[in-house]
Amino acid sequence: MTTNLADIPSNAADPAHRTPSARASRTTRTTGLRTPRRRPHTPLSPRRSVPLTLLTGLALVYALLPLIWLVINATKDEKGLLDSFGLWFGEDFTLWGNITRTLTYDDGVFVRWLLNTLLYVAAGAGGATLLAVLGGYALAKFSFPGRRAVFAVVIGAAAVPGTALAVPTFLMFSNLGLTNTPWAVIIPSLISPFGLYLMWVFASEAVPAELLEAARIDGSGELRTFFRIALPLLMPGIVTVLIFSMVATWNNYFLPLIMIKDPDWYPLTLGLNAWNSQAQTAGGDAVFDLIITGSLLTIVPIVVIFLLLQRYWQSGLAAGSVKE
Repeated sequence: MTTNLADIPSNAADPAHRTPSARASRTTRTTGLRTPRRRPHTPLSPRRSVPLTLLTGLALVYALLPLIWLVINATKDEKGLLDSFGLWFGEDFTLWGNITRTLTYDDGVFVRWLLNTLLYVAAGAGGATLLAVLGGYALAKFSFPGRRAVFAVVIGAAAVPGTALAVPTFLMFSNLGLTNTPWAVIIPSLISPFGLYLMWVFASEAVPAELLEAARIDGSGELRTFFRIALPLLMPGIVTVLIFSMVATWNNYFLPLIMIKDPDWYPLTLGLNAWNSQAQTAGGDAVFDLIITGSLLTIVPIVVIFLLLQRYWQSGLAAGSVKE
């Protein structure tokens, strides 16, 4: 195909009359260079922000600094702990000796407190997760009168702080004769409104109603449908609720403080506080090095659990955040 010179505009050959895009195209053809194309910013490829990076760095330092201080000072003995700089190691590395002394001090009472904490976590957090799964699945997949009222009660219960219910709970358990027993810590830990709400939202999104209808048409009962079909789909949400409940029960301090008086039933939180308080009494033995080492041993199981279950936790936490 040929082009007649008469068809070309008379001003096209004049550089002064070319448009900016035409001049850029001509320059690119002349030099052989391509203008780099900017990629659009997406959630997977976000735009870089220097202030946000600095703010995130400060938050990271704020979160890790106490942990670094704890790890460093757990390697010092009593004298080095008081005489050396807090964010650097002392002259002697006594971490293994401190761990041995912590586990054997006062006839190994730290081990007793550790076993008590494991009991409270297994019974309290495990039971809270079980109840949350059953309740959340029922609220999400079954229709019954009063469903909206249950939703309002769950939301209202999640907004009430635990300290506001501490005194009524203590009076109720005192009348039942359950104070100063493990039941006074386990039974209140079974109630988790936030876990119930989380499982409700997760079950609504993760378990399709069509899948349950197909199983019922094939003759599967409700229990078999729940255990064989719904439960595997709910596993990320179950792990998420379990982790939240475990951390809340592991770090629980106020409820055991008002319910338990016998040191043999103390969890780790109350036990370490008792070691700290004995240094303030007349003639009391100051064991600050054992308190710091015990604090380090207390957080190790939680860190290991988070690292092992983080992929389930992350996927469960994002459930229900996107509307299709």
